[in-house]
Formats: sequence, C-alpha cells, structure tokens
Amino acid sequence: MKFRILAYSLGNLGINLYTQAFATYAVFYYVDRLRVSAALIGLAMAIHGLANALFNPLIGYLSDRTQSRFGRRMPFMVIGILPFALAFFLVFHPQWAISFHANGPQSQSAAFFYFLFSVLTLDMLFVIVALNWTALFPEMYTTLKERAQASSWRQFFGLLGMILGVAMPPVIDSTLGYEAMAALFAGLGFVTFTVSLLGVRESPQAQSSANVPLLRALRLTFWNRAFLTYVGASFFVQLAFVFIISIMPFYTAYVLRATSAQTTLLLSTFFLIAIPCVYVWGTIARRIGAYRSMLASLFLFAAALLPFLFIRSYSAALIAILPLGAGVAGVLILLDVLLSDVIDDDEKRSGARREGMYYGVQGFVVRFGITIQALVLTQVLAHTGYVPQRMDQVPHAVLAMKLLLSVTPLCAILIGLLFLWRYPLHGTFQRVPANGRAGMHTGC
Repeated sequence: MKFRILAYSLGNLGINLYTQAFATYAVFYYVDRLRVSAALIGLAMAIHGLANALFNPLIGYLSDRTQSRFGRRMPFMVIGILPFALAFFLVFHPQWAISFHANGPQSQSAAFFYFLFSVLTLDMLFVIVALNWTALFPEMYTTLKERAQASSWRQFFGLLGMILGVAMPPVIDSTLGYEAMAALFAGLGFVTFTVSLLGVRESPQAQSSANVPLLRALRLTFWNRAFLTYVGASFFVQLAFVFIISIMPFYTAYVLRATSAQTTLLLSTFFLIAIPCVYVWGTIARRIGAYRSMLASLFLFAAALLPFLFIRSYSAALIAILPLGAGVAGVLILLDVLLSDVIDDDEKRSGARREGMYYGVQGFVVRFGITIQALVLTQVLAHTGYVPQRMDQVPHAVLAMKLLLSVTPLCAILIGLLFLWRYPLHGTFQRVPANGRAGMHTGC
C-alpha cells in the first residue's frame, strides 16, 4: 500500500513540473526573450482557453465510459505520456520552425500560430494524461485517513515539481537557455509519469458502473450544487495562485531588481516552506474537517498577499513569502479532498463513479484561469508602458506588477470564499468514520 501511494503520487511531480514551468515562463519567454507581441500571445492564450472547454469534459466523459481489461484510465495515460513530454519540449523550441533576430521574430504572425498550435497540442495531451491520473485519486483512496495520507504525498511531490518548474528555469536559462530547460524537464516528466503507473490500481466495480449517457452526465454535473460551489471556489482560488506564479518573474526582476539567482531563492523558499505545511494541514483536516481547514488556509493565504503591495526590498520579500507558502500548502492539499467528497456524494445520486467528468470540468475551469491570467497580464503590460529587458521600468508598469501580485489575487480569494461559504458537504468527514468507506467502491 505504501509503495503504491508513493509510486502513484510521484506523477504529481511531472504534472506540476510541466504546468508551473509553462504557466510561469511561457508568456515571459515569448514576450520578454523572443519579443513576440504581448497582444498576440494573449490572444493565443484566449483561444487556448476556449478549446480547453471542449478537451476536458469530453475526454473526462470518454474516460468514464471506457471499458477495457486495462481499466478506464490506464489506456489514456500509456498512450499519452510520450507525446505529452514531446509537446512540452516543442513549446519552448519555436526556433526549429521560425527565424528570430535581435528585435523579435521575422514574422509575428508565424510566431503567433506556432505558439497557438504548440499550446493547443500540449493542452490536449495534458488532459489525456493528467486528467486520467488525477481522476484515480477518489477511486483508489476512499477513507479520510487514506485520502489525507495520499493527498499529503501527492502534494509533497507536487511541490517538488513546483520548485523545479518555477525556481530552476532561471538558473538553467542563465547557462544553457530555456530550450535546454525544456529538454531536461520533458525527460524528467516522462520518467515520473511512467513510474506513477506502477501505483495505479483501478476498481472493476467503478468501470462497470460508469455507463451514464452524455446528457444525463452533464445534467448531473451542472445541477450538482456541491460541485458548483466547489468549482466556483476552486476557480478563483487557483486563479489567485496562477497570478502569483506568473507575475513573480516580472516582480522580482523589475520591482525588486533581483538577479536570476535571487529569483530562484525566493521561489524556492515559497515552495520549500509549503512542504512541511502540507503535513500540518493534513493533520488539521483529520481533526476539524476539510471544509474548516480550507477556510483557515484561505484566510492565511489572503492575509499574506497584502505586504507585497508595499515591499521595496528583496529581504522583506523573503520574509513575506513564508506565510504565503504556508497558506498555499493548505489550499493544495484540501482541494483534492473536497472534490472527492463531491464525487462520493454524486455516486449516491447516480449510482456511478464519474471522476472523469468532474475532473474534466474542474480541469477546464482551472486551465481557463491560466488563460484569463495570461490575457490580463499581457494586456496590462502592453498598456502600462512595460519595455522588455529594461531595468528602469516606468512607474505605471511597476505599480501594475505590484497590484497583480497582491490586490488582484486577494480579490480572487475573497470571491472564492463567497462560493466556499455555500458548499453544502462541509460535515462529510464528521459523519464518516475514519476507518469507514466514503464511497461504494475501493481500488486498494
């Protein structure tokens, strides 16, 4: 059991390695380094968000209905792992198809279409692999104790992936370039996903109960009050997180005037402080329930954002990043547990395990948040006088970076709290014994 949890959880390292490196540096790489139009990159991200509305629910629904001797999720993951790694590599290698010079690409339109095509390909393969991997969690771990333990290990490896995905690219870029970073990350992600397959154990009962027609599946999903309140909270909370991660390279470079090494240290501190806090939040959740623990972590998350509006020195930022990392740790571990409650409740209503549909809609919402963040970031930079690689930015651009790292995510968290306040399953863990089963099926 312990080996399977560790093996399965290792997949989160690869998922976060790719997603955080992409969310943090793809726009920065194309706009700041390759000098592609910020407006065009923002448009590509907007189109990507619309396409994602189809990828996630559709693949989740197909996965729920798949029946094979290898299970529902395994065929998708086995087929998708290698192309997924290759797609990540190609996002950061436009030079093989497009010519660039000192002032940017020879053709802005060619750079736009390359970025759009590579991002759409990466996103489709991400859904095929990551959605099916994530959907296994509530099926394989069915009690509070199992879910708290497995979620803690998942987030431990996820935070390692975040550290590598957010903190290491500037270091690798300073010596080898972003292109070498993409090659190294593609290989590491492929290895971790492959190892994670050793921990997968699907439930035959779940596979046989998943034959729900599409229209009924959509109705059950979108008429589920618990899911709607959860996904609303999840969207705004994770939108706050991606705003923080994506603006951090700009904030450290142009507000704090930090070097690449200092940026790496700041981001590493953010995630390193979160690692032990993952286990603290897991213990708290077992004692007071996931819902109240989630509220506490969000209040800490929100309060920790305010200092970044006023910080002027790098040393002050290092101190302020500590409570921020602690609050984020609670959010990361508890979102999984709350959604597992929703899926268990849905099984009682529909008689089927429909993790794929729920994680598909959840994935669309989260990925659409990345699109909104990228669109807002690129438009704000384009309209506040930001000049790529100019250390002395105009005051409007500097103020915009401060607001995007503090006030904007704070507002998103407050809206998320309003949704979470209406979440109806906050007594679930109090009603389920620690050694009892939360759902009808077990995969371990």
